Amino acid sequence: VQLVESGGGLVQAGGSLRLSCVSSGGVFSSDNMGWFRQAPGKEREFVAAINWSGSSTYYADSVKGRFIIARDDAKNTVYLHMDSLKPEDTAVYYCAATRRAYMDLLRAANRYDYWGQGTQVTVSS
Repeated sequence: VQLVESGGGLVQAGGSLRLSCVSSGGVFSSDNMGWFRQAPGKEREFVAAINWSGSSTYYADSVKGRFIIARDDAKNTVYLHMDSLKPEDTAVYYCAATRRAYMDLLRAANRYDYWGQGTQVTVSS
């Protein structure tokens, strides 16, 4: 499975971005997908996840109400819609895929088998 993120960039606080992650080489419709982020000097942290069917989504408390994760199986793509961005959202954002985790276990980075290369999001104040 190969994952390629795009959509990052520089945005002012309060602005919006949409990240995309295209999957290839696997059966996307069977994969649970997650977004994680890592800021300089910090550990990688969970942002959002969506199960294989799209029926369940999970969010970190820090982004709940501002970010939305969605998937389009016809395009083998998972999205992260980010609104009301804050400077503390600045990080490299990674998408990841797994079939080994379900429900709240989707919050754990070590449950994911495949990772993208990341896309930089910078929010200026």
